[in-house]
Amino acid sequence: MRIELSTRPGDPGRPNEDFVSVALPAGGRGGALVLLDGVTPPPAGKSGCAHGVPWFTARLGGALLELASSRREMTLADCLSAAISRTAEAHRDRCDLTHRLTPQATVVVARWDAEVVEHLVLSDSALLIEGVDGTVSAVLDDRIARLAAAGRVTDAQRNAEGGFFTAAADPAVSARAVTGTTARGDVRALAALTDGAARWVEVFRQGRWADCFALLAKEGPQALIDRVREAELADPHGHAFRRGKPHDDAAALYAEL
Repeated sequence: MRIELSTRPGDPGRPNEDFVSVALPAGGRGGALVLLDGVTPPPAGKSGCAHGVPWFTARLGGALLELASSRREMTLADCLSAAISRTAEAHRDRCDLTHRLTPQATVVVARWDAEVVEHLVLSDSALLIEGVDGTVSAVLDDRIARLAAAGRVTDAQRNAEGGFFTAAADPAVSARAVTGTTARGDVRALAALTDGAARWVEVFRQGRWADCFALLAKEGPQALIDRVREAELADPHGHAFRRGKPHDDAAALYAEL
């Protein structure tokens, strides 16, 4: 088994709001990975939270990894619901969890054992699955992409019917996630990317998902993030490649099963 992961803040002067981790439970028969992309609030915006996004992603990511790796009788959606509830209880008494900009995150979680590979994706981070025949499939929650194609994406569409969904304070959001299973014998490797790392494909068009997976397999996650930074620096004002911010936190994980 080979597992590599890397993350890098978009701005060295600000905390990294991404979370990425992997667990290999005792027994040597499986594992779980979790990747979160914390949603940065507007510069002048209030979130109703005294803690902030990095605190939230650390608490949610840690809870989700523990549940996914130790509670195999629970579905990944149930694990996400429980992790959201646990995190909400940790700051409900001090923070306004009803605020639309309460700390929140995109989610990728995958879990595998000798029989099956399970996955869950919520919002615009990506999971890539490589089959034993070398084909690469992208598991995406494309709600934001569809909204963007139709017009401007607004905060009013966040966690709202007809809009898009993130993990915030409502455990019921797990029912909105893209979920599925694949036979373990059909999977050779997995990769997970926050949208800051997925820019290599989605913004800068340096290759397709299969090319991105090949880069991860050959050179590792840090090489992918370095390529993204090079592309960002070559277009610092976003004239050639439009994007919400010049640089974004980026995290990537590659796991050969």
